[in-house]
Amino acid sequence: MTDASLVVTDLRVEFSGFVAVGGVSFDAHPGEVRFLIGPNGAGKTTCIDAITGLAKGTGSARLGEKELLGKQVHKIVRLGVGRTFQTASVFDELTVLQNLDIAAGRHRSALSLLRTRRGVDPSIEQALEETGLAGELTTPAGILSHGQKQWLEIAMLLVQDAKVLLLDEPVAGMSQDERTATGELLRRIAAKRIVLVVEHDMDFMRRYATRVTVLHQGKVLSQGTVADVQADPKVQEVYLGTADAIAVGTPNRKED
Repeated sequence: MTDASLVVTDLRVEFSGFVAVGGVSFDAHPGEVRFLIGPNGAGKTTCIDAITGLAKGTGSARLGEKELLGKQVHKIVRLGVGRTFQTASVFDELTVLQNLDIAAGRHRSALSLLRTRRGVDPSIEQALEETGLAGELTTPAGILSHGQKQWLEIAMLLVQDAKVLLLDEPVAGMSQDERTATGELLRRIAAKRIVLVVEHDMDFMRRYATRVTVLHQGKVLSQGTVADVQADPKVQEVYLGTADAIAVGTPNRKED
C-alpha cells in the first residue's frame, strides 16, 4: 500500500544510437488505473523496462522521494516496484499455492523458509481472494487458463507487497469474460496501489482507464482522460487512423 506517486520526467532510452524513448514524462497515482498506449514500437515496454532497471535510461523516475533510474533490478523490487510480462512468468509444474509461497518467501528469513509451513500466510489468502484464485489453491499453474496465469502473476506481486504494478499487455489473448474480470481486478488493486498498464486493447482501455498517455515513436503524443485522447486529432491520425477506428478499437499497428 502506498501514498507515493510514480513520476517519470524526461525519460530517454537509447540503443546503439537509436532513440527508443525520447524525453517521455508522465505520472501515476494510487487510486487510478493508468494506461500507456501506442502502436508497436512506440516505446511503451521500453519505458517500463527502464523504470524496472531492465534498460538503461536517463532522466528521472521517482517513486515518492526514491529515484529508480540507475538502481539495480533487485533494489528496485525491494522498493516495491513489480512488473508482469506479456507471457506470464509462473512455475507451471508447481501449484498456485506453491507459486505464491515462493513469492512470499522474499519477506521471510532463511530460518523460517526451512520450517514446515502451518496453514496459509494471511498475505497469500488475501491475494487469492483479490485475484479470484481462492478455489485453485492446489491446481498446478500449468493447467490454469491463460487469464488465470496472468492473475497468478499479479497475485505473486501482491504477496510481495508491491506498491507499483507495471503490467505489460495483461489481457492479451484473454476471453471477453477474462478481460472483464481482469479489469475489475485492476480497479480493486489500484485502490491503494499504483497500477500502470501497457495495452493494445482499445476496448479494455476505454472501459477501465482513469488516465491515458499515448506514445508515438518514443515521444508523448497526447495525455489525459479517455475522452481527451480519443478526441485528439493527432491520436486519431497517428495511432487509431480514423475516428471510425476509435469506435471499433482497431489500432494502426506498426512493427517493433
